[in-house]
Amino acid sequence: MMARRTLLAAPLGVAMAKPKPFRLAVCSETFPGLPFAKMCEAARRTGYTGLEIDPSNLGGDPAALPAAGRAALRSAMKDAGLTFCGLHSFLKAPAGLHLTTPDAAVRARTWEYFGSLIDLAADLGPHPVMVLGSSKQRQAIDGATPADAAKRLQEGLRKVAPHAAGRGVTILMEPLAPHLCNVVHTMDEAAAIVEAVNSPAVQTMLDTHNTAGENAPLPEVIRQHFRRIRHVHLNELDGRYPGAGNFAFAPVLQTLRDLGYAGWLSVEVFDFKPDGETVARLAAGHIRTVEAGLNSPKGER
Repeated sequence: MMARRTLLAAPLGVAMAKPKPFRLAVCSETFPGLPFAKMCEAARRTGYTGLEIDPSNLGGDPAALPAAGRAALRSAMKDAGLTFCGLHSFLKAPAGLHLTTPDAAVRARTWEYFGSLIDLAADLGPHPVMVLGSSKQRQAIDGATPADAAKRLQEGLRKVAPHAAGRGVTILMEPLAPHLCNVVHTMDEAAAIVEAVNSPAVQTMLDTHNTAGENAPLPEVIRQHFRRIRHVHLNELDGRYPGAGNFAFAPVLQTLRDLGYAGWLSVEVFDFKPDGETVARLAAGHIRTVEAGLNSPKGER
């Protein structure tokens, strides 16, 4: 009798189990003007456990940061209770870098610098991502076509992929909205580059701000490309913080929950009014409110 009762109770216990909360990170530029340690404290204070870093926040030549400086950054994040999740918006500093320019010398120098940023990412924490958005540094320029640019992205990624794999870094080909960049607008296009590179160190990610070019509903897009999605950025279509507009985050988060997504949800905003801490706090609150209203994963209902 006890055995039967135990068996009958097991499914009920599973059904009542609460899903693990999503891991929430915020991008470093949310707190402009703050020293790095204070930035970390602000991120933790406003509801985040992860930090995604814009390397230009670290100085004019972030890859030149010495070992002691890298150790200080690791310590600041650890002291604040944060996990380093990766780099994004890189190649803004130093000036003059471009991944797809027809100028072969500039292109070679840029990909070489990319390799140095791989080392920076690896030195700041284990298993980080590098979100390859960098719209101005990757778009087709000087007579090159978007197809030319996509081919050069593919070629460059193939060259740096072994180094990234060796350092435990995953590079993420990010689709960008058509009004922001003229190359790689959809998850299909990003996935095509990932497939061509054919390395576990090169995958893709989802950014809600950059989904304007998608033709299918986002839950469908996520399901189709889920095996390649390693990171998620959350923001409104106009770049404001989640909750400042009317973007439907619930279907996105529900799909991620149903599929067992275990990566970071990272808040990346472009409008910091009235101030960074307020924006960060409101964004975290909105995401947690949406999350609280989700259904349990399908396997637990």
